[in-house]
Amino acid sequence: MNGPHDMGGFTGFGPVAAEKNEPFFHEEWERRAFALNLAMGMTGSWNIDIARHARERLDPELYWRSSYYEMRHYALLDQLYALRLATPEEERTGHMQVPPLKVKRVPEAAAIPAILKRGGPADRPASTAPRFAVGDKVRTRNINPEGHTRLPRYARGHMGEIVMVHGCHVFPDSSAHGKGDDPHWLYAVKFTARELWGKDTADSVCLDLWEPYLDAA
Repeated sequence: MNGPHDMGGFTGFGPVAAEKNEPFFHEEWERRAFALNLAMGMTGSWNIDIARHARERLDPELYWRSSYYEMRHYALLDQLYALRLATPEEERTGHMQVPPLKVKRVPEAAAIPAILKRGGPADRPASTAPRFAVGDKVRTRNINPEGHTRLPRYARGHMGEIVMVHGCHVFPDSSAHGKGDDPHWLYAVKFTARELWGKDTADSVCLDLWEPYLDAA
C-alpha cells in the first residue's frame, strides 16, 4: 500500500534527530497506550499484519503529525470501532454505552509474561523449494498494491543480491486481509546505495523480502 507510512527516500520532512539514551516511554500515557495495543492483540481480534494495515490507512495528515504511540492509538480506535468493540462516543466520554461483542479470548494477568516471552513466531513449514539461493541476483517487482505489503516504494524495480534465506514465513500481503498465513520463502536482499539512490558510496541496505516480490535478474 502506498500510504503515509512508506516514507523511505522521501524528502521535505526534515532530518531524523536521534535522541541519545532515549527511554522506551517519555510519558506515562505512552506506556498505557502501548499496553492497550498489546492487550487487544492478545484477544485474537486481529493479527499483527491487520494491525499494521490499520496504521497505514490513517489519514496522512493525522499520521504525520502524530507521535509513535499516538499513531498506534488512533489506529487501535479505528479497529475497535470497525469491530463494534467500542464506539466514538464511548471513547469521548470514557463510559460504555453499548455492550461490546465478545472477543475470542481474555488472557489472565498471570499468563501475560509467558505470552509475551513466547511472542508470535511467523515461520511456517515449506511446501515448495526456494526459487533463490545466497548469491543470486534478483530484481524487485514494481508493484503498487491497494492492500498491505512489506515491499517499500524506494526498493521497487531495483536489483539486489540474496544474502540469506530465512525459510518460509507468513505472507503479510495475504495475512493482513484475512486470507490466512499463505506462507512464502523469505530472503534477506542486499541493495547498494548506488542502485537505490545513485550514491557513489560503499553503503548498502538489507531488506527482508518475500519470494512473490522478486524476479530473477
